[in-house]
Order: sequence, then C-alpha cells, then structure tokens
Amino acid sequence: MSHPAAEPARGALLVDHELQRLFGGAVCVRAGAPAPTAAQVSPASVDLRLGARAWRIRAGFLPGAASVEARIDALALDEVELEHGAVLERGVPYLAEIEEELALEPDLRARFNPRSSTGRCDVFTRILCAGHARFDEAPPGYRGRLWIEIAPLSFPVRLARGDRLAQMRLVRGDPVLCADEVRALQARAPLVLGPSGAVEPAIDADGALTLGLGLSGRDPAGWRSASHTDVVEFAQEGAHDPRDFFEPVPAPHGRCILEPGVFYVFASRERLVIPPDHAAEMLPIDVGVGELRNNYAGFFDNGFGWEPACARGTPAVLEVRAHDVPFLVEDGQPCCRLRYFRTSGRPARLYGEGRAASYARQDLTLARCFRPASAP
Repeated sequence: MSHPAAEPARGALLVDHELQRLFGGAVCVRAGAPAPTAAQVSPASVDLRLGARAWRIRAGFLPGAASVEARIDALALDEVELEHGAVLERGVPYLAEIEEELALEPDLRARFNPRSSTGRCDVFTRILCAGHARFDEAPPGYRGRLWIEIAPLSFPVRLARGDRLAQMRLVRGDPVLCADEVRALQARAPLVLGPSGAVEPAIDADGALTLGLGLSGRDPAGWRSASHTDVVEFAQEGAHDPRDFFEPVPAPHGRCILEPGVFYVFASRERLVIPPDHAAEMLPIDVGVGELRNNYAGFFDNGFGWEPACARGTPAVLEVRAHDVPFLVEDGQPCCRLRYFRTSGRPARLYGEGRAASYARQDLTLARCFRPASAP
C-alpha cells in the first residue's frame, strides 16, 4: 500500500531563548573576549560586538583562498586601537575584529545585517567569514572567526570595543515565505496599515510585499546628510542635535528630487506589522523601482508594530541613496520590497519589550545618538 509523501520540513529562524542557549557553544568568543550577554539578544537576532583592533585598509576584499590575516598584511595602512575608542574617518574602509566566533552544526547557518542605528548613521558594514566567498553569511557548519568591514560614508564616527554595529540570525532550512504563505498570513491579520486602517498590500510572485514612500503629511518629509560635520558619537544616546548633521527635506506637493550620492532618511507611507511568530527583511536594492539603495539595515524582529489588543503598525525607516542621476520621488511610489520569514516559534520577548531604546514606536526617526528633532 502506498503512503502519501511526507511534507518537507519547513525552515525557520531561531528565536531568543534558542539563541541564548547556544552561547558558549555554537556562539562562542575569541580568546580574551568577554562572554556574550542577554542584552545582545533580540527576538530573532544577536548583536555582534566590535573587538579591540581594527585596521585602516586600502580596499575591501572578498574572503577566499587567502586568509583574512594575509589580506590584512597586504592591505592594511594603519592599525587602529578600539579599546578606548577611536574616530573612523569618512570615506575610508576599515576592517575590525568581532568578539564572537561561530562553531555551527552542519544544519545551522548564519545571516548578518547592519543594525538600525548603523544604517541611519550611514555607516556601511558587511561581515566576512574566513574562506567563504560571500559577504554577510556563514555557511552551514561554519567554525571560525568573524570580521567586519566598516566604511563611514557621510560622517566621521567614533567607535569602541564592544559597540554593536551588526546583528546575526541563525537559520535552519529555508525560512522564506512564498507568495501563498504571505497571503495567508495577511488573511489571518493585517500586515500593512494605512491612515484608515488595514490595506491590501501588493505581493509579488516571489512573496515580497511592497511599501510606498511617505512624503506627504510629514514636516520635514525626510532628512539629508550635511557636509563637513563633527564626529558622530555612535554609542552615546541623544548626544547630538540632528540639525548639526542633517538638513530637513521639504516635499511640496508630495515630491522631491534626490541628489546623486547624497544620503537620505525617509519613512514608509504605510505602517508595518510583523506577527509574533514571524520576522521580515527589506531587500536592499531593486533596480525595478529606481536606481536606489533603499535600505542598509532592514531586518524586522518578531512583533515589530504589533500589539495584542489592536493592529497599530509602525512605519519602516528607509536609508536611501540615489545613484548616477538626480531622481524624482513622489509620495506613495513603490520604494522597497519586504520578504517574510518563518521563525521557530514565538520568542520569549517581542520587539521592544524590555528594551527602552528600541524603535518600536518610530516614525521618521534618526539613529539613537541623535535627539528628537525640534520644530524648525
């Protein structure tokens, strides 16, 4: 007698209590580094800490046959001591040690992305794994050190050992939801809200959900980086007046023109809801909606914009840079695509719970080192 084929196992991102149980095992530390703490753990991700040393390098590189240490020997111009903090110059690439190391089992892999405050300070980062010729991922079963390339693009930035610029997700199988699964999730509870409540989002054949740019009804409509600024004190919450580093962007009639190469911060028109048993990520570049880099740090942990009593939603903040030519953007035009991930369950704490300095109630919000903008 024939039996129906077993349904394939579905992949998932690990959640907080599973991640924390891996400390000292799959997630360990390099010699001399302090042990990781619960403060580094978010619902579906772990913050990574800068180590004590960085190097100013002539060029970034992709890990491959040559060791990372050999590339440092060939490309380093200066060693930078981070134990007590140092200023990283604008427009200069650096490579730094990460305190954490990995000892993954064969069924476990890692993905990395910048943290929200990193992207909103226009600090470009990517994680390197020894011998692996792709950025921002560790292959199944990876065992070894982690390194981070850092390039402040708009402002000089002061960083120190222990600062957390990037985060890591640990993954089993394929956790990405297909289009039918995203539609089923939307049918269960709204994923996107507009001014009058739930809206039907555009979901493409790959299961990616589209958000529009929110220019109307905000004053300013966005922020653009200023030139020749002081140093950003990355780790000091509320250290700066935003107008010392950014210029307000007006959008009369709901439109404005982006200058090539200039860094902008905008927010989505829609408010986003991430259910407690899912996470999501923005796809960083989509040339089909314009030659824009539209997000550096677009990972949304479980529960972002979600509340048990009502569907409230939270706008997504967009780090935007136009390339090549001036580019007109208008209120509501598609600006980014979002894909959803299955997680292994509901985390012990949802996004924003127990973290006073989260972006859980953000609108057009700059990085934590900037105070809330005062009226013009």
